[in-house]
Amino acid sequence: MARRLGAVRVAIVTESFLPQVNGVTNSVLRVAEHLQAQRHEAILAVPSDHDVPASYAGFEVVTLPSMSFPLYQDVKVGLTPSFLVERLLADWAPDVVHVASPLVIGHEALRAAAHLTLPTVAIYQTDVPSYTNRYGLGFLESFAWLKVRDIHNLATLTLAPSTYARDQLIEHGIPRVGVWGRGVDTVRFDPAKRDAALRSRWAPGGEVVVGYMGRLAPEKQVSDLTVLAGLPGVRLVIVGDGPSHKALSAQLPDACFLGALGGEELARTLASLDVFVHPGELETFGQAIQEALASGVPVVAPARGGPIDLVQPGVTGYLYSPGDLAELRRHVATLVADEAARHAFGQAARAFTAERTWPHLCAQLVGYYEQAMRPWADGEIQADER
Repeated sequence: MARRLGAVRVAIVTESFLPQVNGVTNSVLRVAEHLQAQRHEAILAVPSDHDVPASYAGFEVVTLPSMSFPLYQDVKVGLTPSFLVERLLADWAPDVVHVASPLVIGHEALRAAAHLTLPTVAIYQTDVPSYTNRYGLGFLESFAWLKVRDIHNLATLTLAPSTYARDQLIEHGIPRVGVWGRGVDTVRFDPAKRDAALRSRWAPGGEVVVGYMGRLAPEKQVSDLTVLAGLPGVRLVIVGDGPSHKALSAQLPDACFLGALGGEELARTLASLDVFVHPGELETFGQAIQEALASGVPVVAPARGGPIDLVQPGVTGYLYSPGDLAELRRHVATLVADEAARHAFGQAARAFTAERTWPHLCAQLVGYYEQAMRPWADGEIQADER
């Protein structure tokens, strides 16, 4: 069949895919859907796992042998030799290789693509070097940055999810870095889904509902929310699960723990909050923050990483100095005490997300693909950076 004029042929290689649901998987799914809707061509190379679909969005899914990382079961370690990845790419002959959050499988893909002189776009997503400190392995941070540099130096173009992450990568010697954020589903996440019945269950006394949504793990710093204890007229709601669940339940005995939610249940829950707090300081983007903003909820978050691009201080929420939990408490208390401000901030938050939908962000990504496919000088990153 003749190829459509202007169609881009994309090989997507990812470290994570269904049935694992996380930020990397979500981004890959939305990109595949966009490519199909715009009649581009794609193949997905993913880690082997139980129940991996044979296709997605009409594109073939190829599994690569892998095993779970012993210390983090959600992370897959590739077992596929580089020459097999190279054969896959050579046989399929893409115009560009999209490598999602490259670590092991992605590193092999970047090596193979470089050998085949195929242009590559590497999507940086996780601040692995900083995670080493949160897990008591700070002595490995320098080595981790060397690894990140080795991986991303192979890419034609690296895309960071925020201006903070971009600057961090450049500071560590990684060249050709642009910014590509993440989209948000403004149909699914909508203030109109605010649910009075949910609120009455959480806060039967009419308390102001302050919520968090995300993984319950050390790097998310959810225990920082203990600083909100004793705020009058507040009910804390925690959405998510993870290895810190038991410890957090003991530290926050008055909080309402809802577990991991998805679909419409999650959308109703976010829209039913009054204030959203995300204390993690290692967010390269902060998709949960963006979903809260789309739901019309003001956000309080640290002034580090992705939140800097997402939260407009005094307009859609507040940013506090990393580590200053007294400032975190003050900002939450300010919003708790001022219903009119919460309403105004929520309206501004919803408006802010209007141009941050997945179709908009994926169209920007295709522009980056096309840029990587053209010869260009180091540093000349011309696509929109926000």
